[in-house]
Amino acid sequence: MTVLNLINVEVMYASAILVLRGISFKVEEGSIVALLGSNGAGKTTTLKAISGLLHTELGEVTAGVIEYQGERIDRFGPEEIAKKGILQVMEGRPVLEHLTTEENLILGGYTQKKADTKADLAKVYEYFPRLVFVKHRTSGYLSGGEQQMLLIGRAMMGHPRIMLLDEPSMGLAPLVVQEIYQIIKRLHQEEKTGILLVEQNARAALEISEYGYVMENGRIVLDGPSSTLIANEDIQEFYLGLSAMGKRKSYREVRHYKRRKRWL
Repeated sequence: MTVLNLINVEVMYASAILVLRGISFKVEEGSIVALLGSNGAGKTTTLKAISGLLHTELGEVTAGVIEYQGERIDRFGPEEIAKKGILQVMEGRPVLEHLTTEENLILGGYTQKKADTKADLAKVYEYFPRLVFVKHRTSGYLSGGEQQMLLIGRAMMGHPRIMLLDEPSMGLAPLVVQEIYQIIKRLHQEEKTGILLVEQNARAALEISEYGYVMENGRIVLDGPSSTLIANEDIQEFYLGLSAMGKRKSYREVRHYKRRKRWL
């Protein structure tokens, strides 16, 4: 069953800058979907359009429809969307740095009317045992990996049906990235949480997702099962940095993808 559906969505900032140019894609119930693309492709804008955060940045959906469980949500504010079960983990690890780790986590449960804070914290600490040792530490002094775990844990406190993850591997050591991706996969399998994963680390994203979309200049230009995309020659050259002969190739040498038609 389709839980999240974007149909020919356009987004404009300050009534002047067109960023998304008619994108369409779906997220099925309990699935992991990867959204790939280089810097400036429009990935983060797509997540903010879904979560309602565009309204805080002079952005708006100017055409198309965003549906969640069959209900149009692109005119709702971020708080209302969060209460419906869509929670975004933003890039750059924006923790509330003057609060402790545990205080950050507790705030994540504000959307739940009958939250069992103690049980929810216990579950987060089960997934992220490292946070137990820093729960009384001011979050601004955590390592990058600990802050990323904190942000995912804070989203978990809101009992998301869909979690929007924006560049969870950015700036982290490979071993930390591996640990976080293992936890994301476990969260998906055990909690049945749907995940829309924005990444420049294409290999990591495609290895845990079922389906993927590639963005270029505000458009979806390629999509398919993740196992197919990771074997695609263009994906290997542009995102994995390998030519068909196994040699490194610069972005300038890679041909553009064949444009994908809009959905009607």
